[in-house]
Amino acid sequence: MARMDKNERLLSLLALLVDARAPLSWSALRQSFPDEYGKGTHEAALRRFERDKADLAELGVALEYLPPDPDGEGGGYRLDPESWHVGELALTSEESAVLYSAASAALARGLFPGKEDLANALRKLSSSKGGTLPHLAERRGGAGGHREDAEGDEGTRLAEQLDLLWSALLARKRVTLRYHPIDRDEETLREVDPWGICLRRGNWLLVGYCHLRLARRTFYLHRIAGLSVNAQRPRTPDYELPSDFHIEEVAREQPWEHPLHAPVEVSLEFSEAAARQAATILGGDALQPLAGGGARASITARNLDALLRRALALGPEAQVIADDRARARHKALLEAIREAHR
Repeated sequence: MARMDKNERLLSLLALLVDARAPLSWSALRQSFPDEYGKGTHEAALRRFERDKADLAELGVALEYLPPDPDGEGGGYRLDPESWHVGELALTSEESAVLYSAASAALARGLFPGKEDLANALRKLSSSKGGTLPHLAERRGGAGGHREDAEGDEGTRLAEQLDLLWSALLARKRVTLRYHPIDRDEETLREVDPWGICLRRGNWLLVGYCHLRLARRTFYLHRIAGLSVNAQRPRTPDYELPSDFHIEEVAREQPWEHPLHAPVEVSLEFSEAAARQAATILGGDALQPLAGGGARASITARNLDALLRRALALGPEAQVIADDRARARHKALLEAIREAHR
């Protein structure tokens, strides 16, 4: 029997696993594919099977190995239920229209990770509704449309970074960054396991595990001077995504909540005239009224400069009361502003 080509082999392997009522042992797989996994050395056949597993994973179908029971019975390969079984997306016509419009607007901006995947999802969403949804992506430029939020070399660089990070996220590959931190005028080299990307207040953010800081960190893409993806063992993930990480929670964070350093407890006081604007910036629940008018807020900052810049926007109507580090940094930022306008 002639050896199957790659596509035929993957489809046959997938069909076999779908029909199997129990995990398939390695010997059973070799018997089912004698020309693919049964010939040659055991090591060569296993490498061929591992490549096929990686190809299926790229298509969104993961295989997992279940070890034998204590008596040595059973054990083998099966389809990972979480990657194979997808629940039905039950959306009303109104919800579908809102989702389609928001996704189309994001796609039309040009600077968006996974543009091809998003465009494909829009087509599927429109087809599921009988083609009744408007073709906003095509009308507004689609995946190949113009960029409304960045132009020139900066827009090209950001687009390339988003594409690289998207590919790294899908493959779970570590990236190396040349990064300019917000609070220091220097470039640092970081190795990062990307966990997610999000757009927050017009800024693209990368969230992941930083091997320099040994903790989760948030990086602003416009501060990344260079970016490369680990090219070694491209089909093998470098890390696992934490089960308790959710990128939507990061997208809801305030800039001063991004974990860039150890927590700092900052106390701010606002004049009566500035209290309403401060409530808009910080959230009304953060402010406590003062007897003589005005308000006070106690904020835990993991990105001190982000919080102090918001306070600086209110001018002398906002004062930093504590702690000493926050007061010193606030004074340094004021000095920098004065020097810039000297």
